[in-house]
Amino acid sequence: MDIQLKRGLLDVCVLAAIKDEDSYGYKIIKDMKPYLELSESTLYTILKRLESGNMLSVYSIEHDGRLRKYYHITPSGLQRIEDFKEDWKEMLSIYRFVTKEDQHE
Repeated sequence: MDIQLKRGLLDVCVLAAIKDEDSYGYKIIKDMKPYLELSESTLYTILKRLESGNMLSVYSIEHDGRLRKYYHITPSGLQRIEDFKEDWKEMLSIYRFVTKEDQHE
């Protein structure tokens, strides 16, 4: 898969994982596990990129005597998910065009 496409898809997956409630790294990985494998190093790279892009914000809460970083989706992050849904419709149309000959075999 094209690396830029995969990068964009993973960004949207992480945003979707925190869309309904704020979350932290380990829980995000756990929530995504039934759908895709994501290493901690990959996740934290994505989280930093999304934070830099103002698609999520970060705050810390003490948990068991340690500070835990929580991630919150911003309006820009929510818009990115909506944009992805629209883009995906076009991708599906392209996929149907590319595979139309396969359907006649």
